[in-house]
Amino acid sequence: MTVTVSTSATRQSVARAVGVTKLHGEGEAQVAALRGVDVEFTAGEFTAIMGPSGSGKSTLMHILAGLDTVTAGEVFIGDIRVSDMSDKQLTLLRRSRIGFIFQQFNLLPSLTAEENILLPLSIAGRKPSKDWFDRVVDTVGLAQRLHHLPAQLSGGQQQRVACARALVSQPEVIFADEPTGNLDSVSGAEVLEFLRDSVRSLGQTIVMVTHDPRAASYADRVIFLTDGRIVDELRDPTADAVIDTMRSLDSRARVA
Repeated sequence: MTVTVSTSATRQSVARAVGVTKLHGEGEAQVAALRGVDVEFTAGEFTAIMGPSGSGKSTLMHILAGLDTVTAGEVFIGDIRVSDMSDKQLTLLRRSRIGFIFQQFNLLPSLTAEENILLPLSIAGRKPSKDWFDRVVDTVGLAQRLHHLPAQLSGGQQQRVACARALVSQPEVIFADEPTGNLDSVSGAEVLEFLRDSVRSLGQTIVMVTHDPRAASYADRVIFLTDGRIVDELRDPTADAVIDTMRSLDSRARVA
């Protein structure tokens, strides 16, 4: 069964996939990572993408973010069709409209926390609003750590620097790939609370790939992929509900 994920008519579409298929290889070795996926992400919402290994969840996120190409279908950021853009256009789009948070913090060790936060804006030749910068730093709780190097920060603090770096350019959407994968449970919870608060307090839109039901429970909704298709969705999820859904998908797969 394929599920077309619905969205609220009152919210603006920030990212959208229409009939997206992604194939790897050729002939008998060809593998379908995504099979005709239709999904939409709306402004001011936190969405988690889940599924077993090889389900296509990371591929979907990379395609939405313009980091990978489609075999068929269309991808939009706002009203811009990403699937038609050149590499140069995609680079400019990512700098101006998209934020990224990865499992690896990707901080430059010779730069302070503040310099790492401001780096994408510096590369783009832009300056942040001081009020916005102060608000982001206050939200992530880094005001007393701005002049510290990454080696002087805990793992949770380093990931919060990465979160602030993604937020400071005020992107339309932030894509987060297993953002708590390298953190202990306490630090992971701090980062997830921040991401949730950035949606509620700052109006940010976040799309997060995760394998962790507890992490997914921080989201407003969870979409589930199996074999390259969206097969289920939860709104206002709890960790137990996510676990039950994953078990149900496993049971369906065994029966099939």
